[in-house]
Amino acid sequence: MPAADATTWDPRQYLRHSDHRARPFVDLLARVPELPAADGRPPRIADLGCGPGNVTRLLADRWPTAHITGFDNSPEMLARADRLAGPTDGGGRLDFAQADAADWAPAPGTYDLILSNATLQWVPGHPGSFPAWISALVPGGTFALQVPGNFDAPSHVLMRELSETDRWRDRLGGLLRHADAVLAPGAYLERLADLGCEVDAWETTYQHLLAGEDPVLDWVKGTGLRPVLTALADDAAATEAFLTEYRELLRKAYPATEHGTVFPFRRVFAVARKGAGA
Repeated sequence: MPAADATTWDPRQYLRHSDHRARPFVDLLARVPELPAADGRPPRIADLGCGPGNVTRLLADRWPTAHITGFDNSPEMLARADRLAGPTDGGGRLDFAQADAADWAPAPGTYDLILSNATLQWVPGHPGSFPAWISALVPGGTFALQVPGNFDAPSHVLMRELSETDRWRDRLGGLLRHADAVLAPGAYLERLADLGCEVDAWETTYQHLLAGEDPVLDWVKGTGLRPVLTALADDAAATEAFLTEYRELLRKAYPATEHGTVFPFRRVFAVARKGAGA
């Protein structure tokens, strides 16, 4: 769910590594406390940046009576997610709607849980939205986020360096994100604690063991490389030329082993529970 840009998304490509991509969501969800849901009403949950909805539906397993809405600004992702919409087995409901994380601001006291998984790295200045999102929680509600923290990893550094070479600078220069796209866990903790929340913040580096030929390239085609693929979409020859150069760099940075290709991936998490007086 990148904010207000023209990046084109491919749900099929994104879902090719859905098992690995889902694990941080599950780990984030495990740290979310029980929701207030007072007076017997069903919980109200927002998944901000739901993508194809494959992990949004996991929320219904935890809160089977909840009304869950996944928000995204990608028509391609929402078209895929809409296949999952409808009543849930526990009597709740799952639906999806168009929204951009850059300006999404629901009414105060609207939600018991606002969750954003692998989205806010696309939204410059996203901590500035935290006051409005905390305000949108009922007392005792929770805001939970997970963002990639691997912008200094070879996969991203090499992508940026290649984009800034003489051959590609005119078309791709300045297009890609740097490490300042997200905060450190301690910085998220401070921002959310300042808003009167009880905060749990941490980071994890996953050691993904990927199979297949050039699996790291295949991975980033679904996420970090999307701005490049979008910018070059009208030029098949240029797309293939960039991918050929980038593929060779990745093969050296992430050599295949007899067990597969190891792809370390750092992620940053924060879970903030709103206090009664926040």
